[in-house]
Amino acid sequence: MLSRIADSLFWLNRYMERSDCLMRVIRTNYILAFDSGTNASFTWKDVVTLCADTTEEKLKEVANAETAALHFLINDTKNFNSIRVLISRARENARGVQDNITKEVWEQVNQLYHIINDPALTAKITGSHALEVIDELDQNNTLFYGVTDSTMPRGQGWNFMNLGKFIERAILTIDITYAHFQKINHELKQSQDILFWRNLLISLSGYELYLKKYTRAEHNISVIDHIIFNQDFPRSLIYSLSRINRYLKFIITDAKIEGVEQLQKTFGRIISKVEFADMNTIKETSLPHYLYNLRNDLVNFSNQLTRIYFSYA
Repeated sequence: MLSRIADSLFWLNRYMERSDCLMRVIRTNYILAFDSGTNASFTWKDVVTLCADTTEEKLKEVANAETAALHFLINDTKNFNSIRVLISRARENARGVQDNITKEVWEQVNQLYHIINDPALTAKITGSHALEVIDELDQNNTLFYGVTDSTMPRGQGWNFMNLGKFIERAILTIDITYAHFQKINHELKQSQDILFWRNLLISLSGYELYLKKYTRAEHNISVIDHIIFNQDFPRSLIYSLSRINRYLKFIITDAKIEGVEQLQKTFGRIISKVEFADMNTIKETSLPHYLYNLRNDLVNFSNQLTRIYFSYA
């Protein structure tokens, strides 16, 4: 497979995963904002800080202005991490590799592109139809994964797409978790009520599973265990890392080029930090340092992978 094709497939799924994650965070915050008593721990200012690189002036503007925050996060082309920009970039990558993706995958990306570029979208977001727009985007993001999973052939293209997807998912899971625990200074000893963690867990689509699996009241510890170590949770770090490991092995087997042995060792060190860790490890290291180091390692691994396979300088 040409490096240009692999690059586009990799970034197609990274942009789609980022869009999907951001859309879930927006939807969760929008719905829970109606009940300010149980959602006081996370605000639109926090969401914008988490999802975009912006100025203090913009943060002040959107902190207590729901419509301004929604426009900035969903439809503002000046925000390079808005849903509109992410979908547009995903479509650019998909358009360049139409021969390597199925017609159904292309049509779903194109469908999302036309939804987000609807001239009436701004009026809907700032009016009474905001939730309808949010739900439509959220559902079509989910449809993208269903269509991709059911129609894409399991070849090199599929492997690169999934590498992009799970690298992005692991990084985003770290970012969202870090942001929520920062509200309590990453303190694990004094347990918060489950309502405090509802925003985080719903944003990661893990609230229902959490309630079924964890019955003790030590929610700070249980939430960390769920998000980092629960292999049955599709957005946990260990799950994402195991998927990266799987597709990395497929790619290395298909194309053994210079540098792949070092790449595999790099990732082996990353996954071992989670596979052979437990809550005692996190307490000794401290949660923020553990998450920060893991995120930094993943970014470096991604950069190393792109240099080897996509010929980045």
